[in-house]
Amino acid sequence: MGILKNIFTGQFIDIVQWDEETPGVLVHRFDRHNNEIKNNAKLIVRPGQRAIFVNEGQVADQFGPGTYELSTKNMPILTTLLSLPYGFESWHKAEVYFVKTTEQLDRRWGTKQPIMMRDLDLGMLRIRAFGNYSYKVGTTDNLLERFIGAKSEYRADEMEGQFDMKVISEFSDALGELRIPALDLVAKYNEIGEHVRQKLNVTFNNMGFELISFTIGNINLPDSVNDAIDKRSELGVFNGAMGLYSQKQAADAMRDAANNPGNGGAMMGMMMGANFAGMVNQGVNQAQMAPPPPPPAGPTYFLAVNGQRQGPYDAQTLQQMAMQGTFTAATMVWTAGMAGWQAANTVPALASLFAAVPPPLP
Repeated sequence: MGILKNIFTGQFIDIVQWDEETPGVLVHRFDRHNNEIKNNAKLIVRPGQRAIFVNEGQVADQFGPGTYELSTKNMPILTTLLSLPYGFESWHKAEVYFVKTTEQLDRRWGTKQPIMMRDLDLGMLRIRAFGNYSYKVGTTDNLLERFIGAKSEYRADEMEGQFDMKVISEFSDALGELRIPALDLVAKYNEIGEHVRQKLNVTFNNMGFELISFTIGNINLPDSVNDAIDKRSELGVFNGAMGLYSQKQAADAMRDAANNPGNGGAMMGMMMGANFAGMVNQGVNQAQMAPPPPPPAGPTYFLAVNGQRQGPYDAQTLQQMAMQGTFTAATMVWTAGMAGWQAANTVPALASLFAAVPPPLP
């Protein structure tokens, strides 16, 4: 029984391949079931795959799509690793990993929570964004060395959870670096996406992947901002359309009057159309005209009277007080910008107030 057991467990494997790809699996370790891969065995690598031989955690020979005979001639690295210290007989110590190299399309990303954005026009905003990206396993050994370990399979969703955090982080940084106004974001999706792709590509390469594309599908502003934009657009359309509306009404009035067989009716229709157009245009002009802003306020002054501070008073009030004799040229005054209290007649802005004041009665 012991001899038969050794015979069956010591069988050699003739064909090494990954013939059934499981959806979502990026890396698959060939299952040897404790059997040894013999010398001159056949290796089949299908399109969209790469076969990697690993010896005791060290990446050795790699093969692209094709059919190969595993021999010392086409496996120089593994042959050197095994033949020198152990005496080369078979690759029983080597593990074979099949890596899916096809592009992983339409991987979705999105902001689970709103992210903050500082806008010069609208202030602080909470925005959301979503889109997609595509990637594939790179040509470096980082994936196997950093993430595979002893696992027999490695799925895409295990890595994409880490990708999502990196994507949101780089997208937030890109908005801060580019400083694009919120109202212009919709016209800059391509520029933002390319900026994020370049920043993410370094991170993907370090993890053993290659980022192929990165696309922004939409950036959502808060509902309050969208409502304000819609109202502003409606007002712009209304103001522009009022002139066309008045012209149409005038034209319709003249057409109806011209269809009246009486000359007096035709003339009256023309006058009514012209008067109506003038009234509509006048109403539009009045609606568009805004009252002028109030004139800027002049400086105000504090007075020192009998050791008490009074005021502040503007220039018009001080002139009335000067006419009444309660404000004189010797009154001490102060206003913002003055180093200290001064006599009123030494302040240029107040000296002219005393020119119209009559002298004291004889």
